[in-house]
Amino acid sequence: MGVAIRAAGEDDRELVVRLLDTAFQSDPVSRWVFPGDEYRRATHHRLMAAFTDIVLADGRIDLTEDGTACALWLPVAAEEHDEGDDDGPAQVRASVDPDNERVELIARLTQDVHPAGRAHEYLWMIGVHPERQGEGLGTALIGSVLDRCDREGRPAYLEASSARSRGLYERLGFTLVDRPLDLPDGPRMWPMWREPRVRD
Repeated sequence: MGVAIRAAGEDDRELVVRLLDTAFQSDPVSRWVFPGDEYRRATHHRLMAAFTDIVLADGRIDLTEDGTACALWLPVAAEEHDEGDDDGPAQVRASVDPDNERVELIARLTQDVHPAGRAHEYLWMIGVHPERQGEGLGTALIGSVLDRCDREGRPAYLEASSARSRGLYERLGFTLVDRPLDLPDGPRMWPMWREPRVRD
């Protein structure tokens, strides 16, 4: 059975934000950035909204037709990664949760480990509604972009935020870049890179 996927637009913004907020409430990194269930329920959605707005403006959000899974992709140019990004993490923190240093810190730490020098597709995040996880929706969302990457000879990059997601990405051809990223007094993330596969 195929999974119907379409590009999300501005009219889908609230749906995407709600979906990401629900999908990442129990994520180890989200729990570290927003410690405490009540605090996270009250605040986490603002970070998901900031991410959604950035990707709607500069990238692509793929959404399953039934609205239960989405993937946020950003194209990264060969020399784009480190240019003009110094204020970005601070701006996100100011708009999301000014008193929470971890909102800015996570952005700076992931920025520091992000490979530079080669153009690639960056899977910023992928969210699947908890009731639909394990059904292959994430694989379908990622697979359509990876197929295009293979055709175009373009690498892909992501940071896995859990051991479970790391396993999925490894099955799709991603490998660890250098070493894991250990968040201060927090969980581990896995920066992962995928070279395009040569097609016959």
